[in-house]
Amino acid sequence: MSKKFEINPDIREAETLPAEFYRSEEVFQDIKEKVFLRTWQWIGDENLVPFTETVHPFILLDDYVTEPLVLSRDKDDTIRCFSNVCTHRGNIVVNNPGPAKNLVCMYHGRRYGLNGAFKSMPEFEEAKNFPRPCDDLREFVVRVLGPLVFVGLNPAFDFDEVLSVMTERIGFLPMHQFKYSDSLSKDYLVNCHWALYCDNYLEGFHIPFVHQDLNSVLDYGNYSTELYEHASLQIGYANDGEEVFDLPEYHIDHGKNIGAYYYWVFPNMMFNFYPWGLSINVVKPISLNKTKVSFLTYIHDETKLGKGAGALLDKVEREDEFVVEGVHKGVQSRFYNTGRFSPTREKGVHHFHGLLAKYLK
Repeated sequence: MSKKFEINPDIREAETLPAEFYRSEEVFQDIKEKVFLRTWQWIGDENLVPFTETVHPFILLDDYVTEPLVLSRDKDDTIRCFSNVCTHRGNIVVNNPGPAKNLVCMYHGRRYGLNGAFKSMPEFEEAKNFPRPCDDLREFVVRVLGPLVFVGLNPAFDFDEVLSVMTERIGFLPMHQFKYSDSLSKDYLVNCHWALYCDNYLEGFHIPFVHQDLNSVLDYGNYSTELYEHASLQIGYANDGEEVFDLPEYHIDHGKNIGAYYYWVFPNMMFNFYPWGLSINVVKPISLNKTKVSFLTYIHDETKLGKGAGALLDKVEREDEFVVEGVHKGVQSRFYNTGRFSPTREKGVHHFHGLLAKYLK
């Protein structure tokens, strides 16, 4: 029987998720089906399938969800995402990325179009009631933000609500001009429960205590959090003289010294926009005690790299790792159960805990 959690919607009275949430293998597995399969994941950018009639196989959240998928760009230039499992006997259909006019299973020759539709199958002439709709590859919903591609396996909400929230503030940026930097991208293995890493990200409360360099460029007094149904935004206001966005006159924040927009999307994605570009952080559960965090860097203006709130990201990450690994050790204590939220500084964490409790019911 799955465990249920309750978070008081009034942050002034609410308690955090209990330590059991972070310690229970049953809950960890329950989250896979009730949270990750019902939300959205960033899977890369459109350069995975750079031309028409190309495909790209991948595993979604390997070591946890571990779902084999394939991205395709058909001759009409439409990007689609399908199950990469043959509907005949379950073999992986596409093994290598590259050009393809059809998807052909090497096991028995079942053939699909780049739209996932069944096309042909040897030795099935005498099969009755064949083909059926279930003989097509299962298609999943795709959404895009500029060049960024997202997929939902069985999403409980429309990702357009998240896209509209993000484009309200970053829609002025020429995202199709952002260039991926392999040399500035990196994976980190963190010895903690994945949700603890998100907890830490979702509040600026710890910045003056943990990140001295970051605190020196941000105006902590004006640091703010805005909540949306399945996302939140932390706005990092910069101190005078620091690198800030050149916002157009029509922008909602025109005239303000904005050094960073930190978007979090439920349950495990962060999109950190700086004057130099974008740092995407994807938090990938591996086990109760281990998490992989992928930092993906997209550069817009190289002249601003290393300046302002978007500088020293590796150092900030190492500082965060030290803290969340300490928290992970602490919540194993038999004498700790729940904490309380700061009503002024931990709105994002409270929001996250409320969503987790809701989806786990």
